Amino acid sequence: MDARPLNHFLALADHLHFGRASNVCHVSPSTLSRSIRQLETELGVTLFERDNRHVTLTREGQLFHAYARDALEQWQALQHTLMEETRELAGEISIYCSVTASYSFLYRLLSAFRLRHPRIEIKLHTGDPADAIARVQAESEDMAITARPRSLPDTLAFKPLATSPLVFIAPRDGAEWLPTTPETPDAAQWKRVPMILSEAGLSRDHADTWFRALGITPRIYAQVAGNEAIVSMVGLGFGVGIVPRIVLDNSPLRERIAILPVKPELPHYDVGLCVLKRRLKNALIDALWAQLPG
Repeated sequence: MDARPLNHFLALADHLHFGRASNVCHVSPSTLSRSIRQLETELGVTLFERDNRHVTLTREGQLFHAYARDALEQWQALQHTLMEETRELAGEISIYCSVTASYSFLYRLLSAFRLRHPRIEIKLHTGDPADAIARVQAESEDMAITARPRSLPDTLAFKPLATSPLVFIAPRDGAEWLPTTPETPDAAQWKRVPMILSEAGLSRDHADTWFRALGITPRIYAQVAGNEAIVSMVGLGFGVGIVPRIVLDNSPLRERIAILPVKPELPHYDVGLCVLKRRLKNALIDALWAQLPG
């Protein structure tokens, strides 16, 4: 069974944008458009209304969406049963994570798994960790290595891999704007410190909370996607950043960085594997999930 047309349809139904949906499916927009047209021809209905600016589901498209989702889940369940009969799993799993997570956790996560299931291919995509949860929820990825959010959505399952503190980092060579007594909260000192912060995500939430408690609006020098970029900018002397300690420990620039003994300390950062609960019906995803304790 070729499930690709159904996957293409569901991706476009979720994103309502040919460019984003084609990226998720790893095909060109023209290939995606051709796949949708073939479906519409076979069904004899229009599934999407589209113009140069908008894509929307038709009434028929909404009905087909429920069928496509159910059909894929039943197909995956059947695959699970058949694979259990042959005792060999085969197929693909996509995993999203930051660059740091890729070399901090993937070997431990996948080394035994690859020996146990050599016919399962791993598709790795790296990027901003702030996007990880959304990509799993949108089913752009099967799983993600990510920080546990403050409030985990009920639709998601999470298994921890490691805990890392969030730390304030500064250029090792110092700067005239650095707080002289970071261990003592002092709004006057922090008002003039140029901050390099994540654009979004858990570390940004904790940073914003910390500064609100101090009663000041931080002087933001740059907002950056990705913790590795924050380490680079701090190493170049542009400001103070906030990153998980695990990112600093794995950075080639760590010798250029000093950790500030800031009080009060920021919360710890729980890193783990995240997946949609209903995707655990998939035999491949369940096999990787089951090898983790907890």
